[in-house]
Amino acid sequence: MITGNVTKNQSPEKKSFKKPSRWQTLLSEAVRDPLELLQLLNLQPENAMPADFNPEHFPLRVPRGFIAKMQKNNWQDPLLRQVLPLDAEQRISPGFQLDPVNDLHATQGKGMLQKYHGRALIITTGACAIHCRYCFRQHFPYHSNSANPAEWQALVSKLDANPSISEVILSGGDPLTLSDARLAALCQQITDIPHIHTLRIHSRLPLVLPERIDASFLHWFSALDIHKVVVIHANHAQEFCSKTSQVLNKLRQNGALLLNQSVLLKGINDSVTSLVELSQTLHANQVLPYYLHMLDQVQGAAHYAVTEQHALQLMQEIRNQLPGYLVPRLVREVSGKRSKSPII
Repeated sequence: MITGNVTKNQSPEKKSFKKPSRWQTLLSEAVRDPLELLQLLNLQPENAMPADFNPEHFPLRVPRGFIAKMQKNNWQDPLLRQVLPLDAEQRISPGFQLDPVNDLHATQGKGMLQKYHGRALIITTGACAIHCRYCFRQHFPYHSNSANPAEWQALVSKLDANPSISEVILSGGDPLTLSDARLAALCQQITDIPHIHTLRIHSRLPLVLPERIDASFLHWFSALDIHKVVVIHANHAQEFCSKTSQVLNKLRQNGALLLNQSVLLKGINDSVTSLVELSQTLHANQVLPYYLHMLDQVQGAAHYAVTEQHALQLMQEIRNQLPGYLVPRLVREVSGKRSKSPII
């Protein structure tokens, strides 16, 4: 008789645990304590933030490699200002909402959004490698509106049944926080749908954790037989380093069209110098400036807002300094519109 017990002549089954990839280890070591972040930069809390302020719904998270790009002893460092929780987030500002672009209204079942013709967006995960304080999805209920891997087949079936969709966008959270096994399986299933011609991945990881683009990732990514677009999200030239340049080059060599989108942020990149330098740095890395977004009015981010008048002045000045192909389109997302709304 066979039972579930192990006799003395049997050996218990040995469980095998796969060693985490280097990028996964680095991600697990991300700084989560605001006071530790300030200590690493030789900064004292003083009056910038309450000593215990680390909002539970959207806590600090920033990889140490990204911190290494920040200037020490500088409260105004443009990278620090993107990630440091401030007490200004606790202010209630008129017009700023939990769901500023009405993503919940655009859901097409769990894990999928569809706002624009011919394109569908899959919310692959709620996880990010870095928590940007201006994030328009910082209040998004991922637990009830993102599909887990066991539910991806239903999404793929829905895509397969809709021939009007030719492009699939992987978003989140950040899709590159998924393991290679999970992400590769999803991408291959999408690629196998005949009417899907383009796979677009939006990610901050090439900038904040470039180690993610490793040999394992490139192996399966290069094999995808589909038009591949990778949209990175850089707001400032200081976010680039030699590692970032190397992985962007590898993505391009393995078939990806590289675009960048930025958010116009007060005190971070709302100057002609910053925007021109960003476009020039993108050009040096063969990444095309794509969108410069006006801030989505998410609750807790009002202190980042730039007026439309100032934005238009900036755009005129950078047009005077840059060739047209290096000038991003200034846009705003308006709930209910069938495309991004250009600001002329």
